[in-house]
Amino acid sequence: MNKVLIINASVRKDKSHSRKLTQIFEENWKRKNPKDTFTAREVGLEEIPPINEKWIASAFVKPLERTKENQYGVALSDTLVKEFKEHDIYVLGTPMYNWSIPSGLKSYIDQLMRINETWKFRSGEPDGDYVGLLENKKMFILSSRGDTGYGENEKNGHMNFQTTYLKFVFGIMGIKDIKIISLDNEEFGGALFEKSKNEIYQRIQQI
Repeated sequence: MNKVLIINASVRKDKSHSRKLTQIFEENWKRKNPKDTFTAREVGLEEIPPINEKWIASAFVKPLERTKENQYGVALSDTLVKEFKEHDIYVLGTPMYNWSIPSGLKSYIDQLMRINETWKFRSGEPDGDYVGLLENKKMFILSSRGDTGYGENEKNGHMNFQTTYLKFVFGIMGIKDIKIISLDNEEFGGALFEKSKNEIYQRIQQI
């Protein structure tokens, strides 16, 4: 039995295409894996505060050396990290905003990116050699984008700071098994977008 964490990052609700992707994924996965359990983490419609000076003062103090005051700085982060570690499979639904990710998702990632919790330096000192601490995890990134051609060596690939960043930063945490499925052409609408939706929906249902 696997524990699946569904993460939604869109600031839209009913009109969100990335939410539709995670919904289709969850329905499909439950049919094929009825014993798996699901948890929802909202980072688009519910505010995830950005890290601040108190967070930094707490996060870089060894847990046993923290005072009550600086422990408070990472209280939410501790909750989010614990939840993240407890799951086996992550399903991240996110739109592309200005060629990158929503601010709520960035805040969530910053809360998760904790030294000696989700990653560490191999030598124990700042050496640029990052070691991910999350093992045997799997992630599906379900993205929605207005244009098309954001893949590697495609016409807009140089402007893709969405899935390229997500794959990199979660890779630093140790998640290497990452599958990306992207719904493109939203801004064009019409038959082209409907064709894109049908193709992507089928891909998700085949997982």
